[in-house]
Amino acid sequence: MPKEILLRIRPSEAADETSVRRHAAEALALKPDQVSGVQRLRQSLDARGRQAWLQIRALVFIDEPFVPLTPFQLELPDVSKAPKQVIVVGAGPAGLFAALRLMELGIRPIVLERGKDVRARRRDLAAMNKEGVVNPESNYCFGEGGAGTYSDGKLYTRSTKRGDVQRILDLLVQYGADDRIRYEAHPHIGTNKLPHIITAIRDAIIARGGQVLFEKKLTGFKIEKDRVTEVHTADGDTLPADAVLLATGHSARDIFSLLQQKGLQIEFKPFALGVRIEHPQSLIDQGQYHCDIRPEWLPPAAYSLVQQVEGRGVFSFCMCPGGIIAPAATAPGEVVVNGWSPSKRNNPYANSGIVVNITEADIQAYSKMGPLAGVGFQSEVEQKAFAAGGGKLVAPAQRLVDFTKGIHSPALPDCSYLPGIHSVDLRSVLPGFVHASLQQAFKEFGRKIRGYLTNDAVVVATESRTSSPVRIPRDNDTLAHPQASNLYPCAEGAGYAGGIVSAAMDGERVATQIAAVLA
Repeated sequence: MPKEILLRIRPSEAADETSVRRHAAEALALKPDQVSGVQRLRQSLDARGRQAWLQIRALVFIDEPFVPLTPFQLELPDVSKAPKQVIVVGAGPAGLFAALRLMELGIRPIVLERGKDVRARRRDLAAMNKEGVVNPESNYCFGEGGAGTYSDGKLYTRSTKRGDVQRILDLLVQYGADDRIRYEAHPHIGTNKLPHIITAIRDAIIARGGQVLFEKKLTGFKIEKDRVTEVHTADGDTLPADAVLLATGHSARDIFSLLQQKGLQIEFKPFALGVRIEHPQSLIDQGQYHCDIRPEWLPPAAYSLVQQVEGRGVFSFCMCPGGIIAPAATAPGEVVVNGWSPSKRNNPYANSGIVVNITEADIQAYSKMGPLAGVGFQSEVEQKAFAAGGGKLVAPAQRLVDFTKGIHSPALPDCSYLPGIHSVDLRSVLPGFVHASLQQAFKEFGRKIRGYLTNDAVVVATESRTSSPVRIPRDNDTLAHPQASNLYPCAEGAGYAGGIVSAAMDGERVATQIAAVLA
């Protein structure tokens, strides 16, 4: 019977399975030939000292055939003739995984996606990067796979109590992700690989009787006796619904307005806003690994930083080793930045959002907008960034030390942001309390990572779509909206999740509840 152990070995040795088996044998006081195989269950990198270590929790097979534990495999039934159908609005991780779960439970999903499929979406992303042109329905936030498809594919989550994390990872592997995501502490797929996985999920849904419809934007719905009876799309279609699962993402501002117009309650939700900072990756490697040159067996270094500044939280968000800064605007006349990494994380830059917590008390000037006050605050900063950059999605930017000292940067370093950057004193773009909090936090971060506070780093505005500034309320037990018993707000756009895995888990959770109600 396999035995579970914990190994602590050098990364250079962990890359060789023969070496791993030898270490396992030594840990168990066995001869090397007694170990037939080692299956990794969990793996994390500890780089706090001058010598980096990999900590591996593993199953060791001793004097028996090596038969690794197999991941969960989903077998979808044919739901083409299912008596119940659910409208799933949004083809991001929440919507797609909700659709899979509905099918598993015998319900036919009809997925409505306002944007395009992953392949057609690429042309619109190219237009953003090369020409500064934004398609409001097809961009880094809207389209098949949601915001995560072309924004990295980080799979780390702290929301382990909200669902079965391992099931989500197993399903991603089933549809094409590398098996390593099942055991790495901070799993990551990569923007270059995610589109193929998303396409495989869509094909599986369609093959077993579900529907996935693109360029189908929700523009209205009919409510009778506290139930949504039909939904309306921008192209004039009317679709009947037994239930509606709303998984529209954090940037679907029109959906917030639609709910408000229909008299359905929405609420302000605290969020965060700031900038994206980019360093040479080699500098982050040196600071984190305490070496001049990163050894080839170590991954490009990442970091996670948090600082309290006069009682206000400032923290890193969506850190991208070997990454690229991307334009994430969803409408003309605004500049929003985000970051992503390819699977190999082999670009020469490291970037991260550095953002400041925003509460309702911070934005009293927008109180007349009620629960949409956060949207108004975001929009104004994004529009200021656009104006300061000079158009075509050029982003205002400043060298890091200059930013902390309030000095205009006469020239800027090279930057991965393809639309380009323009030197601006960012006090003219960011709200005063955000700017001041960032200034102090950057100084503190410079004390935490050697070499971090440098003018070789560039600060780019604005990182404003970290999470939804609106919560769509739902009943704790039924998960439905309190004013519409078959309307189910879900995941990041409704304020209940953040990131691919947590959104997928919330989609599954809501889908399970819908199936129980419709049974």
